[in-house]
Amino acid sequence: MHALRWSAWLAFGLLCAAVAAYAFSFLYGQPQADNPLHAKFAASGLDVPAHFFGGGLALLLAPLQMSTRVRRRFPRLHRLAGGVYAGAVLLAGLAGLSMALHAQGGAPTGIAFGLLAVAWLLTTGLGIGHALAGNLHSHQRWMWRSIALTASAVTLRLILGIGLGVLQLPFPTVYLVAAWGCWLFNLAVCEVMLRWPRPSVAHALGVG
Repeated sequence: MHALRWSAWLAFGLLCAAVAAYAFSFLYGQPQADNPLHAKFAASGLDVPAHFFGGGLALLLAPLQMSTRVRRRFPRLHRLAGGVYAGAVLLAGLAGLSMALHAQGGAPTGIAFGLLAVAWLLTTGLGIGHALAGNLHSHQRWMWRSIALTASAVTLRLILGIGLGVLQLPFPTVYLVAAWGCWLFNLAVCEVMLRWPRPSVAHALGVG
């Protein structure tokens, strides 16, 4: 069981790091004139770079915040990283709300990304509020939901990769499914894990 948890944490960390590396390389890399995303980035103002920077930082910190060992052995590091994580989510979430207003695919995808941004800000805010109030059990549960939403950046790209690269489906259909599925799927899995009656699952999450 320990090896399985460690392997799952490592796989999650590598996926988060890969997407974060993409976000930072997009921010600081050389823009390509024929890339529509790069063109949109150049014309968008501050919301796209703020979203990519905050989201990338949150992705890098999420695996660290999940670690029960770090939380127990280095509580000050956990609190410091948690504060930076919350700030990164605030930045990326507010930028995400702005980006949702002109999302590719129109209102159906814009609503999905807007609700994701609201849920991301809300779960993180509730998690931090419970921590400040000393309610660590509720804090951990809400932060797990926040991390599930942070990981929607990973799930989004997995859905796009499977839908476009493997199944060869039309982009508008895949993008719409990805916009809704990336965060609803993650939240559903998170809720199942949080509510699962087996003590071993609660222990694995660090919320038991």
